[in-house]
Amino acid sequence: MKILVVGGGGREHALCWAIGGSPLCTELYCAPGNAGIAAIAQCVDIDASDVEGLVGFAKRDGIDLVVVGPEAPLVLGLVDRLKAENIKVFGPTQAAAQLEASKGFAKDLCAANDIPTAAYARFEDADAARTHIRERGAPIVVKADGLAAGKGVTVAATVDEAIAAVDAAMLDEAFGAAGAAVVIEDCLVGEELSFFALCDGTTALPLASAQDHKAVGDGDTGPNTGGMGAYSPAPVATPELEGRIMERIVQPTLKAMAAAGTPYVGVLYCGLMITDKGPELIEYNVRFGDPECQVLMMRLMSDIVPALIAAADGVLASFDLRWYPEAALTVVMAAKGYPGAYDKGTEIAGVEAAEAADDVMVFHAGTARRSDGTLTAQGGRVLNVTAIGQTVGAAQKRAYEAIGAIDWPEGFCRRDIGWRAVQREEA
Repeated sequence: MKILVVGGGGREHALCWAIGGSPLCTELYCAPGNAGIAAIAQCVDIDASDVEGLVGFAKRDGIDLVVVGPEAPLVLGLVDRLKAENIKVFGPTQAAAQLEASKGFAKDLCAANDIPTAAYARFEDADAARTHIRERGAPIVVKADGLAAGKGVTVAATVDEAIAAVDAAMLDEAFGAAGAAVVIEDCLVGEELSFFALCDGTTALPLASAQDHKAVGDGDTGPNTGGMGAYSPAPVATPELEGRIMERIVQPTLKAMAAAGTPYVGVLYCGLMITDKGPELIEYNVRFGDPECQVLMMRLMSDIVPALIAAADGVLASFDLRWYPEAALTVVMAAKGYPGAYDKGTEIAGVEAAEAADDVMVFHAGTARRSDGTLTAQGGRVLNVTAIGQTVGAAQKRAYEAIGAIDWPEGFCRRDIGWRAVQREEA
């Protein structure tokens, strides 16, 4: 098969790495790709949000399967356009992608289908939002309704902080049109869990569990980011808990979407808080998480391509996946200043030395090469240093040793990725 992966981040590098290893894949393309992806796929200079450009390329080059990585092209209707041209595609339609495109849509779906989630209210008026915050008190969570690249959520410890978040989103337009409306919800307390399932519209096949680290600083401090690291499996995800998640959250979501005439096909990410009541939904994503995808692909024993095709073709009911028992952990190296302003074009050395270690992969998230071959940083999150180990602690040690080989003075990373699991292992 000729396969096209859409996107240019660490998630897409991991997907290309897994897809490229399939005997079913004879030609692999990525649009737009990055410097790391260029080593394993043919990069195509088409932006991930250029729907017509991507459809035109897929038609001209006889692409047999398109795998959409990021959320933006899904929300713009790329899947719908490809289907209209009879091109097989893995990912949800524009209508189904509303699960991520609108926090309000997702919360209303939960309320209508008894899916456990925090109490919430939706606002398009800043004064009304401020009044609600004063009535509810803090801690409280303020979310931009639309897509904000993982940065539109404020977990406010005080009423003043929450009101400032409303003003930033609705008045200062910090997130553009995404913040024209906000969702304000009660703050859930517990342990976070990333739960993924492949979906074909009616059947959901659970994937391995993972835990992300959203805050920029050690000890889960500082502002939220797109994710500073992840590991899999997550010890909190017991078989019993996974059964409850499937029964209370994933299956009702699929049923509700199908009943609305917008069946969900693709990978469904449920960001969960495990509270004293059990699993409660924080948010949906309509694609593989980033950086969770990196650790999932490292642990996946089965060929991913038949699984993606089975989901697209609606035949997951007769499908299964196998996973390596070892743990995987990834540490995000980001440009200093992220998630705020940061410099682009700084030089990175030592990636090859880092990858020379056993059971280590460096997935590129925001990189490019100059004409002389020099690797440069071109984004906020730039490298995902990923390692396998018998335990999370062993994978953590290996990943940080590999980071020691990378020479990038303008970069930084958290130094405690996996700390919850490591504490459990040590106990």
